[in-house]
Amino acid sequence: MSKIAILTDSCCDLPKEIIEELGIKVIPFTLTLGGESFREIYDKSTKEVYELMENTDEIPKHSQISPVTFEETYKELYDQGYTDIISVSINSQGSGTYNNSIIGKNDFFENNPDAQGKLNIFNIDSKCYTLYYGYPVMEAAKKIRRGAEVEEIIAYLEDWFNVSGIYAVPYTLKYAKKSGRISAAKAFAGELLGLKPVILFADGTTTTVDKIRGEKNIVPKLAEIVEKNMTPQTPYIMVHGKDDTLAKEVEKEIAKKTGKKAEMFGNIGAVVSANIGPELVAVVVRRKNK
Repeated sequence: MSKIAILTDSCCDLPKEIIEELGIKVIPFTLTLGGESFREIYDKSTKEVYELMENTDEIPKHSQISPVTFEETYKELYDQGYTDIISVSINSQGSGTYNNSIIGKNDFFENNPDAQGKLNIFNIDSKCYTLYYGYPVMEAAKKIRRGAEVEEIIAYLEDWFNVSGIYAVPYTLKYAKKSGRISAAKAFAGELLGLKPVILFADGTTTTVDKIRGEKNIVPKLAEIVEKNMTPQTPYIMVHGKDDTLAKEVEKEIAKKTGKKAEMFGNIGAVVSANIGPELVAVVVRRKNK
């Protein structure tokens, strides 16, 4: 009889209570800020990270999760009797973590030859960040509880990652430009004119798809873009930074247009904040043109 584990990293931005309730195995990223190192989710809450960022001009630094950490995690799950591990990682174009998950798998089987034929490890590149993959990981964990087979779960995850996208409006590009990890931020030159970019995160890349003049126009414009590009009657997820005010307003506008409220409402964690800043509003959707 199969025993399936869902493994991911802390950039999935799932709340700790959901992680614990559904038994999702989450490897934390370690960040350094203000001379202090801490594990995302486990050592500091998202709110505490936002407060740290407010009190310094320093950009939080984080490193990829190592192959050794993955190897040790696979061994731990193997010893617990799991027959299948579905490992979902942060976008491979923005971090070496996904590649390290594969190296860790190869090292695990080399050092544990008895596991051959007893354990299957499936490594999946989410191609994105935050609840873009946190949400389907959560749904995959629910499917496991309902008795779904590995093939069904992997098909669900790969379909989601192939068609979905995040439409995000950061209030400032300071963090994105300093981190250098968001290419669309480098190409955007409208800040001095009071313009806000609408950045699409999808397929492992970032693209500026529109621009908004003034904060008062963020809500109607973002809702319009989402309604235009999302597959009708499919779930969407609201994502926000330290302030959820605009996210709630955007959700109201989308609900007016589609008749559906957000399937999930959550905030970005430390890793995403380090790269785009703690202030943004974003929507995860299944894109109809995909």
